[in-house]
Amino acid sequence: MYRMASLWFESALLPQGWARGVRLSATDGYIERVTENAAPAPTDERHAIALPGLPNVHSHAFQRGLAGLTERRGPGDDSFWSWRELMYRFVEHIDPDEFEAISALAFAEMLEGGFTHVGEFHYLHHDRGGVPFADPGELAGRIVAAARHTGIGLTLLPTFYAHSGFGGTAPTTRQRRFINDPERFARIVEASRKAVRALAGAGVGVAPHSLRAVTPEELSAVVQLAHGGAIHIHIAEQTREVEECVAWSGRRPLEWLLEREAVDERWCLVHATHATAAELAGVASRGAVVGLCPLTEASLGDGIFPAAAFLAQHGRIGIGSDSNILLDAAEELRTLEYSQRLQRRARNVLAAGAGASTGRCLFEGALAGGRQVLQAGTPAAGRAAGLAPGAPLDVVSLAAAHPALLERRGDEILDSWIFAGGRGVIDCVWRAGVKVVSNGRHHHRDAILARYARALQRLRASETT
Repeated sequence: MYRMASLWFESALLPQGWARGVRLSATDGYIERVTENAAPAPTDERHAIALPGLPNVHSHAFQRGLAGLTERRGPGDDSFWSWRELMYRFVEHIDPDEFEAISALAFAEMLEGGFTHVGEFHYLHHDRGGVPFADPGELAGRIVAAARHTGIGLTLLPTFYAHSGFGGTAPTTRQRRFINDPERFARIVEASRKAVRALAGAGVGVAPHSLRAVTPEELSAVVQLAHGGAIHIHIAEQTREVEECVAWSGRRPLEWLLEREAVDERWCLVHATHATAAELAGVASRGAVVGLCPLTEASLGDGIFPAAAFLAQHGRIGIGSDSNILLDAAEELRTLEYSQRLQRRARNVLAAGAGASTGRCLFEGALAGGRQVLQAGTPAAGRAAGLAPGAPLDVVSLAAAHPALLERRGDEILDSWIFAGGRGVIDCVWRAGVKVVSNGRHHHRDAILARYARALQRLRASETT
């Protein structure tokens, strides 16, 4: 059966720039024709402003349930490492139904916030107590179910985690729900591929968790399981991680990875916060994407990625929501730019040059880099990007009557959405031609939120038992 859609917008951001009177005609979720300077037809659904939906390159959906619960200072210095212990305590209690409920809310809020495709970095594989499920893809299937219910595009990234530190250090008790050996992980990857078959446009990559969680031999084995698809890895997020990697190998994490693995366009190097100039040059020359998660990196006190220096070398970036403390694509982009301003004591740091729109540069960089590392090896990989024939009909419409957008035109729209508006400016969202958000609310928000509330009630009760 063919599904037809015809949308008309007063203005739209096309790959070649802004255009007026744009009609998007689509069949089965893919754009067939883009017509500029068109009058609206009686059958068109009419809206004001169209943007392509943004990819979210890095998410741990279950952590949405932890948002706001780690903001009390501990007895010592709080850091990523103390936050991680609180996350481990939270994850010990989650059952599959709760996991799916939390994931569904995260995915619905991503769509409401302007993300239409997510890379789910999935490392919670086993039941409570670390007992493997009879079906190795049990929790992968729950992610797929949450994506199907919400309508978000999915690149599932089953994650290999085997050790608690560099050099094959034994895992801790609290990591037992993540831990696998290579053989069991291969079964999880295969089960993940089976799980996504029923989800149109979905793909599967692989994710060695980090250099501290895999040995060199295990890393090479995991990379082979990608079969031409995306490869994502946490790297150089924390100064302690860098110091421990140097103590183990004599090399910094990015330095070691670039020497040992054939890093290329399929790789997403998540965070890469503590990178040297030479490492940045190496990443840029390989065409890999750095996956930046500005809200989470700020929340965890990670540090500031040297984005201006990387982009000056034609480096490629993507944007992710990571711990999902706040799901707002514009807020992620704004935080990225503002971190650079604070560090450099300057304005419009990430604009490409004199007269360039900062918002446009941020948006188009995140759009291109995200698509590159989420669609590698998937059925849609050869299709066009953005609002163009052959691309998925993934569209975000903005409310022109919102105060942040009044009398804005062209790139002023992007600048005002990112720096003055945020998710409250988003009106409707279509994913693969299906309208999933209207008036800023996901169509299934009430049911998703009710299920999430029940899951959180059970989880908070379990903390006291």
